[in-house]
Amino acid sequence: MILFYQISIYTYLLAVKTAALFNPKARLWVQGRKNSFETIRQAIVPGEDIYWFHCASLGEYEQAKPLIEKFKANNPSLRVLVTFFSPSGYENRKNDPLIDYCFYLPFDSPGNARQFIALCKPKKAFFIKYEFWFFYLRELYQAHIPTYLVSGVFRKQQPFFKWFGDTHRKMLDYFTHFFVQNSRSEDLLRALNHTNVTRTGDTRIDRVHENSLNPQQLPIIEKFKAGKRIIIAGSSWEQEEKIIADYIQSSDKEFKYIIAPHDISPARIAAIEKLLGQNNYIKYSDATEENITGYTILLIDNIGILANTYQYTDIAFIGGGFRGALHNVLEPASFGNIVLFGKKHSKFHEAEELLSCKAAFEISYTDDLIGVINHLLQQQHLEVAQQAALDYIKNGVGASDKVLQAVLQ
Repeated sequence: MILFYQISIYTYLLAVKTAALFNPKARLWVQGRKNSFETIRQAIVPGEDIYWFHCASLGEYEQAKPLIEKFKANNPSLRVLVTFFSPSGYENRKNDPLIDYCFYLPFDSPGNARQFIALCKPKKAFFIKYEFWFFYLRELYQAHIPTYLVSGVFRKQQPFFKWFGDTHRKMLDYFTHFFVQNSRSEDLLRALNHTNVTRTGDTRIDRVHENSLNPQQLPIIEKFKAGKRIIIAGSSWEQEEKIIADYIQSSDKEFKYIIAPHDISPARIAAIEKLLGQNNYIKYSDATEENITGYTILLIDNIGILANTYQYTDIAFIGGGFRGALHNVLEPASFGNIVLFGKKHSKFHEAEELLSCKAAFEISYTDDLIGVINHLLQQQHLEVAQQAALDYIKNGVGASDKVLQAVLQ
């Protein structure tokens, strides 16, 4: 079965190299791994105490960050090595001052894993959420390096729990301890006789909660709000943008609206402008504190401010829920936003938990959005749901402390 794993890895590598001929993201993935080991060899200072954190992408780094901060506070001489699988993670965080060493993870093979561990010599290794690489995990295990899964999420549909999942189940044997987000994950691991598991919750909640306590102020958006309630389409795709545009055109409710698409390319911004038609909108790049107050719709055409924009909004329609790739719902919830999303959210337990506590609602069509908002505007339902979102975040704080204490025992 390990042979099939190796074949799948090399097949993926060949596919990415082919895609790199015409896809910029795939090209970054390939180019970022050229001369990897020479880059690592020149960067690493021998003899340092290094903790290695591996993240698939940017979202997983946000889960690792509060834990990294706590480890560094506990041991200021600690050096942190972060590897990323995807360009979106590496390119956005390679200069983060919290990170001492940042690299693309060389693709998983026996030789690469052996060379990487020999060069970096981490004291401990942390894999975030769902990153499982057989040869790296085996090499860590054979080198007697404690290895942890942080904020892990398991589902019965995964290969670990299927008849053909021998190689994946073997990976689980290489972990020193599992820190998982929910009871379902804990139960699945215990069913495979893994007792080295602790349910700690999601470290990402620590991250968004911390940001909500001291967010960056955005004067233009504060002026735009002007005391009105705001509905935001956050990290939106075409489906969410079409629904919110239809709602704006059909509603007589006194809301203001923000559209913050996940894709801010000129072509996508132009497509959203076409959806909005003659409605009273302005792009963020054209807005000032002096000219913003007269507009009903604000179109965000830059990156980096969305997480702090939620402090001004009340209802957040989050993108990706029609594609099975739901974006961050914890950021808006941390500011007391009621969260809306499409129906493909089964892989995101935080979305399901927000639904359960009535802080979130599922949207499939414009009529759903109309119905939900009409419901929320009745008999203080809006305030109750907003408080439910805040309570969900408050009750989830502390995962990083739990991991820290267990690892340092």
